[in-house]
Amino acid sequence: MFFRLDKGVIADARQQDKLSRVLWYNKEIQWFFITKNKKMKMYTRASYLLLFCVLAFVSVACGADSQTHTTTLRPTPTATQAVTAQRILTTPITYVALGASDAVGVGSNEPGAQGYVPLLAAHLQKGSHLLNLGVSGIRLHEALTQELPLALNTSPTLITIWLIANDFVGGVSYNGYMKDLDNLLQQLRAGTKARIVMANLPDLTRLPAFASQSATQKAKTVAAIQRWNATITTIAAHYAVTLVDLFSHQSQLTTHPEYISGDGFHPSPAGYVQLSNYFWDAIKA
Repeated sequence: MFFRLDKGVIADARQQDKLSRVLWYNKEIQWFFITKNKKMKMYTRASYLLLFCVLAFVSVACGADSQTHTTTLRPTPTATQAVTAQRILTTPITYVALGASDAVGVGSNEPGAQGYVPLLAAHLQKGSHLLNLGVSGIRLHEALTQELPLALNTSPTLITIWLIANDFVGGVSYNGYMKDLDNLLQQLRAGTKARIVMANLPDLTRLPAFASQSATQKAKTVAAIQRWNATITTIAAHYAVTLVDLFSHQSQLTTHPEYISGDGFHPSPAGYVQLSNYFWDAIKA
């Protein structure tokens, strides 16, 4: 299977088998190209998953955070972002998005068009290309085998990452997540020259999905979120990754009702616009 970018071909015959094997695992791949009038055409293979029950697992994530752990980072492959913001703003690029249901656009009226990933792509110069690797329900450890290999084979100029909420609410341990995050960023930094922009956790306790938590439970959840975010900040800085801090500024993404979809967890169309603005501001910085 070949992926065509406008008139170009993204993979040669030697890469074809690698890409095909990745696609066999990935059931939700969206491929866009931006035409001269900046409209996007989309080619998608999607099998959307239902939103899992978040509250059933939050206590597990918070409980696991009680363990003491010191994150050991690998040597930094390079000290700076290889691609400048100026290049992204002025020339056609290849943009790869790694993520979960939010990258897909779950919670919006038109997931393929209203998610933050296609909204970001709309800012790019004509002739730019987007590969959205988002898979609903995926966790970071799974993304290492289902999303990362294809990202490494597409020579991206820009990479965005938001792969944390499913891990946090799904009971993945703090230690395990940070190990996987270090692995992901180390491979991306060593294997690409891309500008990498990544988001952390907002204050999830402000979402309707967490309304049944007691004040004590919410306090523990917030403390866990802050601990995760602190280490994410350290790891991002180690690999020269630009961080989108969703927890700052009163965690607007989760505090404004108009930014939250009817499921009480994912962003609404307005929320995705705000999320894309956060990412775009970070990309331009």
